[in-house]
Amino acid sequence: MYSELSTIEIQPESAHKYSVIWLHGLGADGHDFEDVASQLSVNAAPNIHFIFPNAPIQPITINGGMHMRAWYDILEASLERKVDLAGIYQSEKLLTQLIDQEMAKGIPSEHILLAGFSQGGVIALHTGLNFPHKLAGVVTLSAYLPTLEKLKIELPTVNKSMPVFMAHGILDTVVAIESSKAVFNTLHALEYNIEWHDYVMAHSVCTEEIEHISIFINSIFS
Repeated sequence: MYSELSTIEIQPESAHKYSVIWLHGLGADGHDFEDVASQLSVNAAPNIHFIFPNAPIQPITINGGMHMRAWYDILEASLERKVDLAGIYQSEKLLTQLIDQEMAKGIPSEHILLAGFSQGGVIALHTGLNFPHKLAGVVTLSAYLPTLEKLKIELPTVNKSMPVFMAHGILDTVVAIESSKAVFNTLHALEYNIEWHDYVMAHSVCTEEIEHISIFINSIFS
């Protein structure tokens, strides 16, 4: 069991005012989205500490038990599947430690944004909705939320107004867009501050999406 996460970090060029913690997908590592920081057109970029954590290495059931970086185990190929809830909640604890570390530096929780792709998007959204203090926002890409029904019972209301950017590729064959849109529809119906974007792409990230994420972050970080 991992007690803390290793990270790749981009330090702010100027005064540290904001933090962005960006989680990669299954089998990748923290370097996977490192280049995104330079691709974003964010006005506050010189003041942002970018943190790209490495998920723990663990065996993945659907990959024949092969060891790889993952935020939780994938037990079945179908999304209507048994879910590794223990793994998701363990990763939430590890991500919360990173948030707490930034807060210990004097960064308010309202200045900390979580982002993630695929599995990383699951953990970013799960943690953001469940966090006991107000966060700046969440960017969740090509993901879903297997803990949604459980979270609906547990959810604190402190992050109900937190901006959430949810995006997905309409050609995604890894995580069906319907699974993602169902999460959006549920959270929207519960009056969470969530916006939806979809793109003509597979299980990936596109230039237009990066542009929209930039607009989203600029609306939060002045």
